Amino acid sequence: MAEATPLLLRAAQGEQVERPPVWMMRQAGRYMKVYRDLRDRYPGFRERSENADLSYEISMQPFHAFHPDGVILFSDILTPLPGIGVDFDIIESKGPIIEPAIRTASQINSLQTLCPQATVPYIGEVLGRLRKSVGNQATVLGFVGAPWTLAAYMVEGKSSKSYAIIKGMAFKEPELLHQLLEHLADSIATYIEYQIESGAQVVQLFDSWAGQLSPMDYDMFAAPYQKRIVNKVKAKYPNVPLILYISGSAGLLERMSNTGVDIVSLDWTVDMAEGCQRLNKGLGVQGNVDPGILFGSAEMIEARIVDTVKKAKGRSHILNLGHGILPGTPEDSARIFFEIGKNVNVLV
Repeated sequence: MAEATPLLLRAAQGEQVERPPVWMMRQAGRYMKVYRDLRDRYPGFRERSENADLSYEISMQPFHAFHPDGVILFSDILTPLPGIGVDFDIIESKGPIIEPAIRTASQINSLQTLCPQATVPYIGEVLGRLRKSVGNQATVLGFVGAPWTLAAYMVEGKSSKSYAIIKGMAFKEPELLHQLLEHLADSIATYIEYQIESGAQVVQLFDSWAGQLSPMDYDMFAAPYQKRIVNKVKAKYPNVPLILYISGSAGLLERMSNTGVDIVSLDWTVDMAEGCQRLNKGLGVQGNVDPGILFGSAEMIEARIVDTVKKAKGRSHILNLGHGILPGTPEDSARIFFEIGKNVNVLV
C-alpha cells in the first residue's frame, strides 16, 4: 500500500518516487500575512510556539495555502532548553537571549535531564494533531537543534557574528565544553524520540552554526555529538529518516555524509551536482534553491527549480530552499515555488 504512505516519507526512506517532494524551511512564519495578523494578536514568540493551539494553527497555515508535501512543527530549536534548566527569551528583530549565559562548571553540572513529556507536552500535542489533520496528504516533520548550535546560544547568551566566547571555551576549556555537548546530545536524542512517538515521521537536525567551525573543529565539537544523537535514535527508531542541515556547509559536506543521517540538506552556497558528487552514495539530498530567488520573476524561480532537480537526478531528492524562506518574500512567490515544484517532472 505504497500510495497510503505520503510522498515525502517515501522519498526520505529512499524509495523511487514519481517526483521530488517539496517543502520549505521556515514555511510557517513572517512572510505570510495570516501569520503576521496572528502575531499582532499574540506578540510573544514563546506564546505562539508554546501554546498548542497557536503552534498547531501556525504549522497548518502554509498547508492550507500551498499544500506542501511536508508540514513542519512551528517551534524553535531552543524550546527544550527550559526543560534542562536554561531559560531564554526571543525578542523580535534581536533573536534569542539567554541570561545568564552558561559559562561555568557549576552551571553545567546543575543542568537537568530532559523529560519532554513533563516540560514540553504541547510539542507532543501539536505533532499528534498535525498527523490527524494532514493524514497521508503530507509528511509531518519534527525538528531539533544540534548540540554545537545550542551550546553556542547558551555560552554566547545570544546570536553572534564571531562566536568568540564559545570558541574561547572550546580552545581554553575543551573538557567543559565537551561535558555540555554530551549533555545536550543525550537530551536532544530523547527529544527526537518524543517527537517521533508523538507523530513526527521525519526529523531534521539544525546545526545552523556548525558552518562557523573549521573542518578540524567540526570533527571535534560538532560531528561526534551529531553522531551520538543519530546512533541513539536509530537504535530505537531505525526506519525514521533523519535530515541534517548546516548553514554555510560547503566545506563540510563529506563530514556531514559520515554522521549516520539519511539525508543531507545542502545550503545554496554549493552547486547541487557538485554536492551530490561529494556525498556518500545512497544518501538522500535536500535543497537547495537560493531563497533570494523568490524575490525574482516566476521564470527565474522555475529555471532554478528545474536546474536543481536535474542536478539531483539519481539521488533521493527533497526539493527545498537552501535556507529558510526570507521575511518579506512575496507570498505569491512561495505559491509559485510549490506549484512549479509539484509539476517539475513536466519541465525537466
